[in-house]
Amino acid sequence: MKDNPFGFVPPNTPTQPEGQADFDQFEATELYCPKCRQAVPVRKFLLLILPDGDKYEYRCQYCGTKVGDKMDKTGQYYGVLRR
Repeated sequence: MKDNPFGFVPPNTPTQPEGQADFDQFEATELYCPKCRQAVPVRKFLLLILPDGDKYEYRCQYCGTKVGDKMDKTGQYYGVLRR
């Protein structure tokens, strides 16, 4: 198999360039809510579409308190303003 037509990679062969992370983005499902005083399921809301990425906000599913935010540079809206 000179040309490797099936894309086989032998074991112990790195498939990623060195220093590249094994993951790209985290997606939160539960975060700590200071009002409910426990980890709660969250909902993600799109706040802004910026040239640097899409800004999202995480809110408590029970009381609606803001519990976090995220800047996503790989989302579906990223690049809309760059055209």
